[in-house]
Amino acid sequence: QLQAFGGGLVQSGGSLRLSCVVSSGTFSRYIMGWFRQAPGKEREFVAGINWRVINTSYRDSVKGRFTISRDNIKNTVYLQMNSLKPEDTGVYFCAADLGATISARTAVYNYWGQGTLVTVSS
Repeated sequence: QLQAFGGGLVQSGGSLRLSCVVSSGTFSRYIMGWFRQAPGKEREFVAGINWRVINTSYRDSVKGRFTISRDNIKNTVYLQMNSLKPEDTGVYFCAADLGATISARTAVYNYWGQGTLVTVSS
């Protein structure tokens, strides 16, 4: 079970940190990803991290602004979001994948959290 929290309303240029706690399974073996979905749009990949914290991946539009990290002791994955823009607005979901490599495809991920809303005002 995955539970995401930390969303909220922030002004453009502000920061938020999202957290996702995994309460079952062997968290340390999962690839973890963050996705987002804006109103009327498809869910899109934001960032991913493998279980050894060796590899990370980001969509181009968030590179240099967002940082994904994980704490395998706390079973938690984080998404630090800085320099937020109105186009970052959406529901953010965390997801877990039992595969071997980070994927941007939603179909690959086995487990999903309920989502947390991020709203960036201009």
